[in-house]
Amino acid sequence: MTTDLLEGVRVLDMTNVLAGPFAGYQLALLGADVVKVETTGSGDLARQLGADPDLSAEYMGVSFLAQNSGKRSVTVNLKTAGGKEVFERLLAEADVLLENFRPGVLERLGFGWERLQEINPRLIYCAVSGFGATGPLSGRPAYDQVIQGMSGIMSVTGDAESAPLRVGYPVCDSFGGLAAAMAVCAAIVRQRRTGRGAYLDTSMLDAALTSMGWVVSNHLVTGKEPVPMGNENMTSAPSGAFRTADGVLNIAANKQEQFEILCKVLGREELISDPRFVTREDRKRNRYILRDELEISLEQKSAAEWDELLLDTGVPAAPVVPVSESLRSEQIRHRKLVTEVEMPVGDADTVQVLGLPTHVDGRAVGPATRPPTLGEHTDEILSEIGFSADQIADFHREGAV
Repeated sequence: MTTDLLEGVRVLDMTNVLAGPFAGYQLALLGADVVKVETTGSGDLARQLGADPDLSAEYMGVSFLAQNSGKRSVTVNLKTAGGKEVFERLLAEADVLLENFRPGVLERLGFGWERLQEINPRLIYCAVSGFGATGPLSGRPAYDQVIQGMSGIMSVTGDAESAPLRVGYPVCDSFGGLAAAMAVCAAIVRQRRTGRGAYLDTSMLDAALTSMGWVVSNHLVTGKEPVPMGNENMTSAPSGAFRTADGVLNIAANKQEQFEILCKVLGREELISDPRFVTREDRKRNRYILRDELEISLEQKSAAEWDELLLDTGVPAAPVVPVSESLRSEQIRHRKLVTEVEMPVGDADTVQVLGLPTHVDGRAVGPATRPPTLGEHTDEILSEIGFSADQIADFHREGAV
């Protein structure tokens, strides 16, 4: 099911690969009409990326499928006079322009912020880049792994032996996309209230640092350099991933009462009064000794068995599972996070994609339509914004679309 939260909002999505398209996908899931403006001939690079080479060859790569359902695709060649004319008309009819070129690229094409305001004073222009549009690194290219390294995320991921370690998914792209989508939604509120547009400059590096929360705060407040602690939680113990007879169990007994309950469930009541573990600070100082003591008991049963025993005790705990098992879980199925949409190419008739992580009015939200083929909606959209059939034909002959 779809939602109407952003009904009537048109977004021009000029983005590529992940951070920008992820932002556009969130806006599409929220009900916006997201028009993906792609380069003629090739489109979003993500169309050629992913684990299935056959789909990539069809310009419907798995990376593209992940965050482009619910959008429409129009191709525009901004290096032609006709392409510029089409783009100006698209801008005049849009509420939001979303792009993730390097800073200055759109301006060199003749569409800097001042020109955008001339075309459409109500336009919300959101630029997503690795380092933002200002500062000494603004012109530097960046992908997720580069930002993970420069933000400090890699320095605190893993343990003393394995760090620095990349987080196993493009976390900075996701944070950057979410930050951009949130800012766009806020700007839409002001736009609707005052008629004013906005220039939003989203930095993936800034977003990555803000996402680190207390890791950064501890350094800002105390001056201490964060260190990699593997599966341990710096703020409390026992809190981490523990070995069992079969599988790994996450336990986060962060409160005193949770620690005491855990000890009782494990049959280790003596640990409650052990001088090494009496207070939170005691447990943090002796976290590895405490881990060894708890694992003596935990290794008597499987992670699934301990999960069942701890389920109703108030102690946060759950088995560590692979992605496939998480997606198959009863909870995710109940939430209807995974949506099936039509597949326009390849052997399969449908493909599964993720929907919105927020239910709206008590209902799950998924994309309204399948991912678009390259330029699939070009003629349709050009007609919507007032071009005649003859003009559209001329644009095609010129190579403008």
